[in-house]
Amino acid sequence: MSTFGKLFRVTTYGESHCASVGAIVDGCPPGLELTAQDIQVQLSRRRPGQSDLTTPRNEKDLVHLQSGTEHGVTLGTPIGLLVKNEDQRPHDYTETDLYPRPSHADYTYLEKYGVKASSGGGRSSARETIGRVAAGAIAEKYLKTVYGIEIVAFVSSVGKIHLPALLAPPSLASDDNEDNDNVDDAISEEFRKLLATISREEVDKHPTRCPHQTTAEKMTQRIIRAKDASDSIGGTVTCVIRNVPSGLGEPVFDKFEAELGHAMLSIPATKAFEIGSGFRGTEVPGSKHNDAFVRRPDGSLGTKTNWSGGVQGGITNGEDIYFRIGFKSPATISQQQETAQYDGTSGTLAARGRHDPCVVPRAVPIVEAMAAIVVLDQLLQQDARKAAASRLPPIKTLPPTMVMPKKL
Repeated sequence: MSTFGKLFRVTTYGESHCASVGAIVDGCPPGLELTAQDIQVQLSRRRPGQSDLTTPRNEKDLVHLQSGTEHGVTLGTPIGLLVKNEDQRPHDYTETDLYPRPSHADYTYLEKYGVKASSGGGRSSARETIGRVAAGAIAEKYLKTVYGIEIVAFVSSVGKIHLPALLAPPSLASDDNEDNDNVDDAISEEFRKLLATISREEVDKHPTRCPHQTTAEKMTQRIIRAKDASDSIGGTVTCVIRNVPSGLGEPVFDKFEAELGHAMLSIPATKAFEIGSGFRGTEVPGSKHNDAFVRRPDGSLGTKTNWSGGVQGGITNGEDIYFRIGFKSPATISQQQETAQYDGTSGTLAARGRHDPCVVPRAVPIVEAMAAIVVLDQLLQQDARKAAASRLPPIKTLPPTMVMPKKL
């Protein structure tokens, strides 16, 4: 469906070439100072036409607050967000009347609904993510204001070009000796520092949104090569969420990483999600993979390695949450492709239209937005549980092993 979340609920609307796109946000706490500019910052990071590496579609993506605020303060009622589609070219898609574009959603949408949008990708278009980003900006402001939570995503690979190993998240290992259980720490000190210090300002210094200058230049050349060949290329986005309280997550079916994976894999063009050590963790014995606990300066427990990526048993443990999302090469390309029409007749499709040769630079704020929505929704659920429990009289019969011990 088009609604995500339980207590902080986001419903997006609109197609790629309709009059407008946007969202209804229900469940935002009242009393939050909020203006259109708070939202516009993230929408401007997502908008097309930012550089030669993105689609040339020229959209301002200006957000209009329709409801839910007054005098710059949220009322607790549904917030309506509207962004007009201005640079529409439906005539660029006449070929799709006959041909379903390979690896696109034309065929599957028609199979599901029996009817589809006549131009662009309809609801499968990345234009739909405008509503997500706008809603995520609201969630993020609340998280930052109340909890000091920070969310930063960055491009970690384009095609076969990756961040240097010391700055990259854990990945598949290659070891010819199958019996060798020796393994370096999956999270290098350099990667830990990157997770702890990376800022959006640093990410946005380069059009690729890769925080490593040499790698970013190589990524640029790879994207331009795909663009010049009327082709496309995929990549990965890594994201870190800092200062998340422990205790978030609703086992067993709504574990924190399950909700996070749900959110990320709902983004157009995503094909993979991993959290913490991810697939690398499948190759490491438990004796080396387990996160040993250590005492923090404030007396609380932390972990020595954080291979778990901040989540254990589906519940956050207070460490940085880090994860990675894989985005496939965009399906819409301008090359001629041998394929079949809807009636099965073989033919050649030469798609027109404007598309990103690589989506990952513009996917960064979308990933951040969906992460913010998940965290706020989980926080509101946990706050509700704590508030309900606080109204009960203290239980004096529980053994010490069943309650949280006092900090030393």
